[in-house]
Amino acid sequence: MTEVIGVDLGGTKVAVTPLRGRGLGESLIRPTERSGPDALIGQLVGMIEEVRGPGLAGVGIGAPSIVDFESGRVISSVNIPLADIPLREVLGERLGVPVFVDNDATVAALAEAHDDQLVMVSRDLVMITVGTGVGGGLVLGGRIYRGATGGAGELGHTLIGADLSVRTPAPGDFPQAGSFEREAAGHALDSLAHECAREHPDSALGKLLAAGKPVTGVEAVDAAQAGDQVAASAVKLWGERLGIGIANAINTFDPEEVVIGGGAARAGELLLEPARRVAAGFVVPGLGSRTTIRVARHGVRAGVLGAALLALHETADRPRPSPTEAVEADAPVGADGPAPSSTPAVAPDVQVSLIAGSAPSTTEVSR
Repeated sequence: MTEVIGVDLGGTKVAVTPLRGRGLGESLIRPTERSGPDALIGQLVGMIEEVRGPGLAGVGIGAPSIVDFESGRVISSVNIPLADIPLREVLGERLGVPVFVDNDATVAALAEAHDDQLVMVSRDLVMITVGTGVGGGLVLGGRIYRGATGGAGELGHTLIGADLSVRTPAPGDFPQAGSFEREAAGHALDSLAHECAREHPDSALGKLLAAGKPVTGVEAVDAAQAGDQVAASAVKLWGERLGIGIANAINTFDPEEVVIGGGAARAGELLLEPARRVAAGFVVPGLGSRTTIRVARHGVRAGVLGAALLALHETADRPRPSPTEAVEADAPVGADGPAPSSTPAVAPDVQVSLIAGSAPSTTEVSR
């Protein structure tokens, strides 16, 4: 039975979890050691050694960082002290097994491509994480898509509302004006909630403001779920903005699924209904008919699961190259490469259809 380990490395906590066969084990969770690179690397090694079994094949790590995947070097990171550290090489030497390092939203996307039985049910998926910022991850053709530099999936920095009426605006600081992140991240709902509280003092949000209590997106979602119409209008506008970004993703990638993760997922249908409705109006006719828009299914375990699946994918045999793909000098073009990946995947004729306004389920997968 193949064993891999997934590591969800965050700014506040580290979760380490073994995956044996299709069984994800219990997570070992500890506060992140942030005093320096050596201390954090030592913590990672210690936690992995604590949960590893005798047949460990590889380790996957999801980090809140920009990562050069091929080398496993952390290029930059704000919340953890690993900038410019060749993490793949360092950990591989200390653990004696292959180690793979990737962005945390990217590995979460890989997790969401799999169902609860860890069978891949979506080969083309866009993950949009909405929290303090807007991030994203891409699974295309059954594998993570990273792009030329490893940074693909920065969906929060696509432009959904740039003002071009007078002239092309000069670039500003990120997130830039009119960007998906500026218009639809959690702080955007904070602003909408505060504005509603000022304009409607008799509403639930208005009463919180008058009492000197916090008025943020969290309170807006809570009040909307409790039936307050003013709060619901703020969440609705937030969802409509999200829908524009979703439409861009569908027009660009034509995915089987668009998955919403991060803190926004707790809003559920209050967010998804306007997002689906607006997205449908901005998607090119003919696209989106097989696209499901849903909230993330794996919740807080998506990080460790995706990291473990990353190790499972990367330690499996790689797909053979195409007849015209550049290969190693000692292998002629068109020669058979390794056998296709043994990672569970849907058959080519599996289709995932979108039923507008409905929540997704594994029953939407039909052969």
